[in-house]
This record gives sequence, C-alpha cells and structure tokens, in this order.
Amino acid sequence: MSPRGEKLIIGQRLRVLRSSLGLTQAQMAAELGVSASYVTLIESDQRPASARFLMRLAEVYDLNVSELAPSTDAQLAAEFGAALKDPAVELPNLPRAEVEAVLQASPRLAAAFVRLHDRYREGLLRPLADDNPLTDRDKVEVLAGASRPVEAVRAWLNQRRNHIDTLDRAAEALADTLGLHRNEPHVALTARLAEHGIRTRILPAEVMGEQLRRFDLHRKELMLSELLGQSSRRFQIGVLLARLEQDAAMTALVEEAGLTDPAAVTLMRVTLANYFAAALLMPYGRFLAACESTRYDVELLGHRFGSSFEQTAHRMSTLQREGARGIPFFFVRVDRAGNLSKRFSAGRFPFSRFGGTCPLWNIHAAFETPDQVQTQIIRMPEGTSYFSIARTVTRAGGTHGQPAQRLAIGLGCDVAYAPRLIYADGVDLERLKPVDIGLNCYLCERSDCAARAHAPINRRLRVNERERSLAIFQFEQE
Repeated sequence: MSPRGEKLIIGQRLRVLRSSLGLTQAQMAAELGVSASYVTLIESDQRPASARFLMRLAEVYDLNVSELAPSTDAQLAAEFGAALKDPAVELPNLPRAEVEAVLQASPRLAAAFVRLHDRYREGLLRPLADDNPLTDRDKVEVLAGASRPVEAVRAWLNQRRNHIDTLDRAAEALADTLGLHRNEPHVALTARLAEHGIRTRILPAEVMGEQLRRFDLHRKELMLSELLGQSSRRFQIGVLLARLEQDAAMTALVEEAGLTDPAAVTLMRVTLANYFAAALLMPYGRFLAACESTRYDVELLGHRFGSSFEQTAHRMSTLQREGARGIPFFFVRVDRAGNLSKRFSAGRFPFSRFGGTCPLWNIHAAFETPDQVQTQIIRMPEGTSYFSIARTVTRAGGTHGQPAQRLAIGLGCDVAYAPRLIYADGVDLERLKPVDIGLNCYLCERSDCAARAHAPINRRLRVNERERSLAIFQFEQE
C-alpha cells in the first residue's frame, strides 16, 4: 500500500469496527477529525480510504493498518491460493474475484480446505520421499507442511501476531528487578543464576566441542563456549532463567496451543524460552520507547541494549502489546541457497510453505555487500507493497579452520509505516517503483520475469523452438 497513493475499499470492515466500539458515524468522525459524510461514504463503499485515513484509524483505535486491509489474513490467502492451483483440484483459471469472495465470506471454510489439501498432499508424496528422501528436494520441502513441528509452532505464533504477552510482562518485571538498565547485564544475570545455585562458566572451544551451550543439572553448571559473543552469552543465560522461573507459564501456553506431537511440544518450549530471553534483554516498555526515539535504527538499538543485529530485528517483530504497539514487522532469516530458517510476522506478510524465496527480493543481494543495510520496496502479486531492509549477519562459532556461516536478515513492514523508519530517509516513497516479487516461482504467475526458475504449478508449459526471451520458462496464460 503506497503511503498516499493506493486506496482501499474497507466499508464493511469500518462498519464492524465502529459497531464494536459502540460509536455512531458522527462520533467516529469527530474522533478521527473528519466529516461524518466522509465516514458515511467510506462505509457505503462509495469512497476508498486513503492511507492517511488508515493511519489515523490505527493511531486513534490502537490497530494495525493490516487489520483494515482487504485481505486481513494474507497467509491464509496465500495457502488457499496455492492449494487451488494444485492440478488435482481441477479448478483451472479460477477468477481471482471468486477466490477473494470465499476468503471474505467463509475464511474458516477456506482454512479447512487448506488443511484437507495438506493431508492429501502429504499422503500422496510421503511414499515417494520415504523411498528416497533425496530424490526430489522440492517434494521433501512440500512434505514439511503443517503436520511438522516447526509449522505447528509457527502457526501458533502467527495467530498471536508473534507476541506472547504473559512471558513479555514476566521478562519485563525480572529485568526491572535485576536493574539491567543500570547494572552490567552479564554480572546481573549470572548473579541471578547463582541465586538458583548455578554457576556460569566460559569454556574453551576444544572443551565444548560443537556445543555452544550445555547445562549440567547435577553439577549445577551452565557452560558456555568461548565462541559465543557477549550478546549470545547473555541470551543463553536468559534461556536458562526462563526454564527455571517460567516453567509453569510455558507449560500453560503449550497446553493452550493444544500440541500433541512430542517434538512440537519440545520445540515450542524452546521457542518460548528464547522469546523470554529476548524480552528480558530488551524489556518491552524501554525497547519500544527506544525504537520510536531512534526511528527503529537496528544498529543503534543493538548498541544500546547489548544485542546483536539479528536479536534486535527479531525482537522488533514482537512489539504487539495491546495499547502499546510498535510497527508490525515481518522478520526472515535466509541462507545463501534461499532456505528460510526463521520467519515471523506481526502483520500480514504472506510466507510460502514450500520452495525458496523470490530471487528479486534484495535479501539475497545482501550477501554481495556484507554487513551493509540494503533497502527496497517490494510488491506482492495481490498489490500490497512493503518497505524492506536486509543485511547479512555472521553466526557464532567461526574459527580459522571453520569459518562461521553467514546469513541474511530481512525486516519489513507495510510501506505505509515507512516514514517512521530511519532507513526510509532519502527514499522517495511516492515515486520509487516497487519491485514486483512473488511467494516463489511455483506460485507466481508473472510471465515476464527473467529470474523465474520454475513454471507455475497450475500452468502448462509453452515451448517455442524459434524464439528465446529473457524468461527461461514460458507458459500458457488464462
């Protein structure tokens, strides 16, 4: 969504919002500083809502802009669209308007269809993968669907907009008790562990081997590798404190999620402990205030809170406390091959559930300029635009004989929020043309893309031996 360009029809959503607040059109208009007739026109879909009006709604009623956009659950829309493109569904060339009508009128039915398709797909492909899981890498990726532990935990976090309020408040209270804003954090954290009778030791790499952290319950020792940076050492202490002091809260959250797969339960507990550790090192109130005052300068915030670039960027994607929300960011971590090892969203950015990411997204180009922040405006096929930053980071564990892995971090938000970011300074948001990207080549139907690696799964290849264009794969259009 362009800051002042693209406009949206939100009549039904605005009426629902106003009714839930118990306001008349005149009362809402007064609170927003517009005329009552303007609200009437928007609610009757006779006038689109400008981005400025959406931002005013978000400020006055503590909403995310994404909550008022036409496709609130973009992840469901992406998954539903991908399922419909399966040739087995036999719905070729289904008009986009029909798909959107189902999503708007019956989102639960669409979600049920996606789950059914997941089970069908897994049942179809599992025998092939079981015979030889290395036969077809893409089939293996498809099998890593919602039934897998990682996807189950991701789905739970996505429902909560990547924010876990109970752990956040507990971590904030502990940070205040320890005085992390005035004391040296490592000293304060190790002292807290000492209260539990646990000693913290930093050990040589040859002693720790491939492990970066090991907790010996019997000897009451937390052993950390010397390969960990200071921010990672603090983080690992925070993880152990979560296990020691927040076990009941984490158990309640796991039960609430309804997970039954033992691997998913264990993974969720790890995720919750990691969340608590980040919230402890970057307490919500102070961190949000610092984000706003620095205009979300990831590097500066890292210096202020003693956190790494990745830790800081990831924490930004969790700032969705009711009554005190930050910008709803999405966060991704990608390796050189385009594999997503982390993906979280506080807003509505859709992620692909299989395949790689779009090569036109500059998160891949970040590897060409290590440790430098790159900016880009990207636009998804449904028309929503996002402001994105990308930078490489280096993982812990690097030595002369075994260099540390380099990854790329992507952080982004709806382009309407871009003026609040320091990274958008000097960027002409009105004139700069967004880069059109897709979820991945399997699901993208743009025909003129020179970066395409596969034809769309619902399109028939078109081969012409007398012609050669920039796009490697040509396919039949609707």
